[in-house]
Amino acid sequence: MALPWETLASVPTAEGALDLRRRGEKDFLITIGGRILMSSAAHRSEDALAKLACAGLRSRRRARVLVSGLGMGFTLRAALDELADDAEVTVAELTPAVVEWCEGPLATLTAAAARDPRVTVEIVDVAKRIAEVARDARAPRFDAIVLDMYQGPQHLVRADEPLYGHVAVRRTKEALSPGGIFAIWCEGASTGFELNLRGAGFDFRLERAGRGARIHYVYVARNQAASASTSGSRAAPGRAPRSDSRSKKS
Repeated sequence: MALPWETLASVPTAEGALDLRRRGEKDFLITIGGRILMSSAAHRSEDALAKLACAGLRSRRRARVLVSGLGMGFTLRAALDELADDAEVTVAELTPAVVEWCEGPLATLTAAAARDPRVTVEIVDVAKRIAEVARDARAPRFDAIVLDMYQGPQHLVRADEPLYGHVAVRRTKEALSPGGIFAIWCEGASTGFELNLRGAGFDFRLERAGRGARIHYVYVARNQAASASTSGSRAAPGRAPRSDSRSKKS
């Protein structure tokens, strides 16, 4: 007989209770309003997202990476594993309780990634953090910005969406170093988001992550350096069938 789920902690939100649940010693869920957001048993897409975003950064001196959100810490762990000891990783997380969970009962899942000395956790809206860097010409730019939100860009994107709208995407480009990577978890291809990436001047591709019924996707967009070729051609984006799943993740 399967062990019952135990609720370790609960935080009220506008979408319902955000719960941390445990079964046994190492089986965890985070749910919101009773809907599963993520499971400790399935994190291939988080791993793929971070590896795609941070590929090649190990050799870069003091690489700077922005990750949001924290979730169970798997994306952060995978990013840290790709980076050198002098890297600087900022995590933008809106919910203080999630940070407490990752530093407490979930820490064993990720070798305490949230407490890694390379990591600074900020309780802040990632859209605001990106905008702050974009408008400050003296602020160091990020070599990678990694968005691991529980909902990625949808098929159609409103112009004013704070992360995926055309203004937001241009701000993200301004917050990246030349050649920097903007990586985004999503449930399927987004025509609206691809238009915004093209409009901002990103070269991008769509990568598939996960297996079986737990297929998700990762947009990998590169900020072309000012000195790069300006021939006007862009890499053709990947194409993927749209998923109707609303649960995160694989």
